[in-house]
Amino acid sequence: MTTLQTLDRGLAALSLIAGNAGISVQALADALGVHKAIAYRIVSTLEGHGMVARATDGRVMLGAGALALSARFAPHFQAEAARILADLSRETGCTACIAMAEGDACVVSQVHEAETGFMRLSYRVGVRHPLTQGATGLAILAGRAPAPDEPALVTQGRRDGYVVTQGQLEPGVTGLARPLLRPAEVRPAMEPCVAVARLGPLDLPAAISATARSVTALRALLIAPV
Repeated sequence: MTTLQTLDRGLAALSLIAGNAGISVQALADALGVHKAIAYRIVSTLEGHGMVARATDGRVMLGAGALALSARFAPHFQAEAARILADLSRETGCTACIAMAEGDACVVSQVHEAETGFMRLSYRVGVRHPLTQGATGLAILAGRAPAPDEPALVTQGRRDGYVVTQGQLEPGVTGLARPLLRPAEVRPAMEPCVAVARLGPLDLPAAISATARSVTALRALLIAPV
């Protein structure tokens, strides 16, 4: 695929800036692998469109333009994701959710609770736990490049495309999660996963197939076709 280098660098810079509370132009240049003068031009261009702003100490951060784009995207993504999660929950009889990485924590951002079953699993939006625990956190780690001393379930999850855990967060709960993005696609502040969970055992073949279809649908919302 042919890309426009300047645009590619600008988008990469915007992603790096979004993943930091504030980043210096030199640090941005180092991360992009370009000369500081080129990084200055990228920042100036983004600043001219309101996508970034500079603090008094020179640090670069997201600007109002980026927030406006996010505000337009979020309702569309959430509405479509809600439909996908509802379908996933109905297919599997499980509670379905989307979770994101936030620092060293995994945070649930969207949920559709199972509508069948005598005992339903409730999973609150905003609940968080360490990335190293639970199917969702481990799936996010599996979506990253391999790391030294990573948990065995992460390595296996990267190979299989999904992670299964039992009782790690709540006794008796089985969860299966898949990262939405591949290691080369992961960006700061954008590491989502989709998961199903229920009290008791999962129908693994059904959950594996259903979550794979959900990943395909959710990826279509996040990644432009090439």
